[in-house]
Amino acid sequence: MKLSAGKIWGMRRMADTNGRFKMTAVDQRPPIKNHIKDKLGLAEAPWAGVADFKKLLIEELQSESSAMLLDPHYAYPAGVSAYSPTRGLILTLEDSIFEETPAGRLSSEINDWSVEKIKRVGGDAVKVLAWYRPDAGDTVKSKQKDFVARIGAACAKYDIPFVFELLVYPLAADSEQTSDYIEMKTKKPELVLESVRAFAAPDFGVDVFKLESPLPAKDVPGVGEEGSADAQQWFDALGEEAGRPWVMLSAGAGMDDFRRVLTHAYAAGASGYLAGRAIWQAAFQSFPDWDSIRTELRTIGVPYMRDLNALTDSAAKPWHAHEYFVDGGTDPASLGPDFRVAYAGFQD
Repeated sequence: MKLSAGKIWGMRRMADTNGRFKMTAVDQRPPIKNHIKDKLGLAEAPWAGVADFKKLLIEELQSESSAMLLDPHYAYPAGVSAYSPTRGLILTLEDSIFEETPAGRLSSEINDWSVEKIKRVGGDAVKVLAWYRPDAGDTVKSKQKDFVARIGAACAKYDIPFVFELLVYPLAADSEQTSDYIEMKTKKPELVLESVRAFAAPDFGVDVFKLESPLPAKDVPGVGEEGSADAQQWFDALGEEAGRPWVMLSAGAGMDDFRRVLTHAYAAGASGYLAGRAIWQAAFQSFPDWDSIRTELRTIGVPYMRDLNALTDSAAKPWHAHEYFVDGGTDPASLGPDFRVAYAGFQD
């Protein structure tokens, strides 16, 4: 695979100087909005409350992040002025509101938002979550694939990396009925692997996979503990299916659980993490006490990130070392003085 020059630059912006991803997600909408409205006893979370919390996350956590993932509703408009230009900027494209059908979930873009606008406002990458179940209805699966392929094509057109997230979710026949963004405790690892396999084809244009643990996070043993070798096989299979740079998401896992997940993921070739709630959820419980939230981010969240980053430095695989890029990328120097004419990475 040859990455275009624009995509290479975006990948470099997301990673640290050694090519490892230490990325913090603050694009969550329902997990933050629901907690705030419940704490305040309101039917809907006020925009200012959500936006102020996200700005606080940016202020306190960006120093330990190689990049941060923001949303256009709250985090970007409220926090971009406080965001360091030395950090990579990822923006989410999918709407948090999805269509629930008897055959499965259907995703869509945020209204009045696009890959083009993400590029125009300075984004270094586009992130999309698509709900997918290999055992969902055929029509639903087809529409979800069309949705992802359309975004992949737009990312190629505007020469920006495509970070693609997959989550197993409950179907109508499953016992865990919820619309919350939480990990299924009864998920089957085969469904996680089959989902990744479905989108690994070049047609979808995925540059980085953002993946959940193939096993429920609480069930992942520590390295050397009973069942560790069996768990590692599932993570190894996940990396093989991805076939390109991939990072782990936390899906609301606890701090210790997520660290164990990362240890297995790094042994399987993951290039870092893109996580949110594992980092800041403990501090968020103090809402609406802003001083306490800030203090707990500094005393709990930041030290935890430093621990994850030390693990990432020692064990994660640099994104550019993946065999996916065995043919390298578009080297501007190889195009010589006619670079402006010869470069075809950005297409009308």
